[in-house]
Amino acid sequence: MSTSPTERRTTSAAAASASACRTDAPGAGAAPVLPRPAPRTPGRATGGSARPRHWLRAGWMMTASGWSANQFSALLGAYRGDLGLTTATTTALFAVYVLGLIPGLLLGGPLADRRGRRPVVYTALATAAVATCLLMAGPAAAWLLWPGRFLTGLGAGALLTAGSVWIKELSSAPHDPSTAPGTAARRSGLFLSAGFASGGLAAALIAQWAPYPMITAYVPHLVLSAVAAAAAGRAPETVRTGSAHHPAAHEARPPTHDHVSRGGGGASFRRLIAPVTPWVFAAPTIAFVTLPGLVGARLDGWQTVYAGVATAVTPGAGLLVAPLARRLAARHRLATAVTGLAAVALGLLVGALAVMAVQPGLALAAAAVLGAGYGLCVAYGLTEVAALAPPHRLARLTARFWTLAYLGFFAPYGVALLSALWSPQAILATAALLAVLTLGAVARAARRERL
Repeated sequence: MSTSPTERRTTSAAAASASACRTDAPGAGAAPVLPRPAPRTPGRATGGSARPRHWLRAGWMMTASGWSANQFSALLGAYRGDLGLTTATTTALFAVYVLGLIPGLLLGGPLADRRGRRPVVYTALATAAVATCLLMAGPAAAWLLWPGRFLTGLGAGALLTAGSVWIKELSSAPHDPSTAPGTAARRSGLFLSAGFASGGLAAALIAQWAPYPMITAYVPHLVLSAVAAAAAGRAPETVRTGSAHHPAAHEARPPTHDHVSRGGGGASFRRLIAPVTPWVFAAPTIAFVTLPGLVGARLDGWQTVYAGVATAVTPGAGLLVAPLARRLAARHRLATAVTGLAAVALGLLVGALAVMAVQPGLALAAAAVLGAGYGLCVAYGLTEVAALAPPHRLARLTARFWTLAYLGFFAPYGVALLSALWSPQAILATAALLAVLTLGAVARAARRERL
C-alpha cells in the first residue's frame, strides 16, 4: 500500500528518534548514550525524605549534663542563706564537682572506645540522676551535698567524653554525610551550652518562688534526664562492642592539619590547645559564681534570681557567638582562639570595674563578654581536637581536653582564697593579664609552627 510523502517523513523521524534512544547492544556499533539520572543530594534518604537526625537525639544527653552542672550554681546564695553555709563552703562544694569530673573524663573516654558510646552515656546519665537525688536530700542532711556534687562531676565527665564523640560521629558519614566541616565538632559544645544556660536559670526561678526550693529546683533535671535517655535510645551505636573504634572507610573525617600528618599532633595539643583550654570554664564560672556574690549588696533579696540570670546570660552568649566562631575559623585556624582569649581578658576587666563600683548591671555585661569568650574557646578546642585525633583515639583526646577545661572550675575557689590577701578587683585584673599572656603564648607557638 502506498504512503504519502508526509507519512514517510513522519515514519522516518520516529525511527531516527528510537535509534538515538537505544543503548549499545553486544556486537552493535556505537550509539548515543542516555544521560545518567542526577545523583541524589547527599544527606537525603531514598524517596527524598530527610535522614534521621541521630546527632540531635544524642545531643539531649549533653544538655542534661550541662543542666546538672549549673543547677547547683544558681542555688549557692540560697544554701548560704537557708542552710547557713559559709561562702568558702559553698565555693568548695562547687569545686568538688571537678574532683569527680576528672576521673569521669579519664575513664569515660577509654571505656567509650572499648565498650561503645551508648553504655557509657547511659551509665553516666544514671549517675548524674542519683547525684541530683542526693542534692535534693541536702536540706535534711547537709553532708549529702558533698557526695552529690562529686557524683554529679563523675557522671558529667563520662558523659562529656562519650557523648561529645558520639555526637561528632553521628554528625558524620554515613549518618549525616552532608554536615559541613567543623560543624560536627561544635555541636556538642552547643548542646552543653544550652544546658548550662537553661539549668541555672530554671533552678533559680523555682528556688525564688516555689515551695521547698532546694528540693523542687532539682526536679526538672530528673525529667530532662528521662527525656534524654528515651531520645538517645533511638540513636545508633557507632562502635563495635569489645573492640577499638575503627570507622569504616566511608566515615567522614575532619581535614587533618599538615603538621599533624608529620607526627606533631601531641606537640600541637600542648602548644596550641592546652594553654587555651583552662579558660573555657574559668571565664564562665567567674561570671556566674564569683561576680554575683561580689555585687550582691545591691540586690536586696533578689540574689538567687540574679544568680540564675547570670548563669543564663553567660553560656547564652556562648551560644550566640557560634556563627562568629565559624566565620573566624574559616579565616584562620587560630582566629577563634585569639578572639576568645581577648574576650575573656576584656570580660575580666569589666568584671573588675563592676566589683569596684558594686554595679550588678555592669557585672551582667561582664558575664556576657566572658560567656562569648567561653563559646569561642570551646568551639576552637573541640574543632582542633577533632582534627588532631585519629578516629580510634578521638574519645581519649577529647577526655584530655575536657579535663583541662574543667580545671577552670577551680577559678572561683582560687579567687575566694586570694581575696584574703588582695582585693577581688585586683585579682580579676591580674587574671585578665594572664589571659593576654596566654594569647601571646599561643600566637608565638603558631609562628614557630608556621601556621
